[in-house]
Amino acid sequence: MPGTVDGRLKELGIEIPTPAAPAANYVPFVRSGNLVFVSGQVPVVAGKIEGIGTVGKDLTTQQAQAIAKICAINLIAQAKAACDGDLDRVVRVVKLGGFVACVDGYTEQPEVINGASDLMVAAFGDKGRHARFAVGTNSLPRGVAVEVEAVFEVA
Repeated sequence: MPGTVDGRLKELGIEIPTPAAPAANYVPFVRSGNLVFVSGQVPVVAGKIEGIGTVGKDLTTQQAQAIAKICAINLIAQAKAACDGDLDRVVRVVKLGGFVACVDGYTEQPEVINGASDLMVAAFGDKGRHARFAVGTNSLPRGVAVEVEAVFEVA
């Protein structure tokens, strides 16, 4: 029987994919005590990288926000794996860190990363409210526009 978080995700029309395997010499998440540190997730959908480009040049803020939401779905997939499939074990989304590949002078990184933040609150309710950073950079792995990492507290 699906739990509360799975039910919310279903209501939102979001299916959590099988988490992606790491692309290099690292692990997708590390559990230390009650904290789960999830490696940065890029916008991979059905094994294909999406969201290629630079915000402010190739992509709008709204398009990048949708890409950040994909990253958040992949973060939740990793958290689900860390919780042996039970997202209701998430006590709190502690922190998100968002990176936006953007043009010089672009200042809407917080609005972009809201795509990830809003999904965490929608999925986890008050437990989804978190600390966060949102920064701009000149490039990200594989040319993606957004990458997001997370820390979850789990039971």
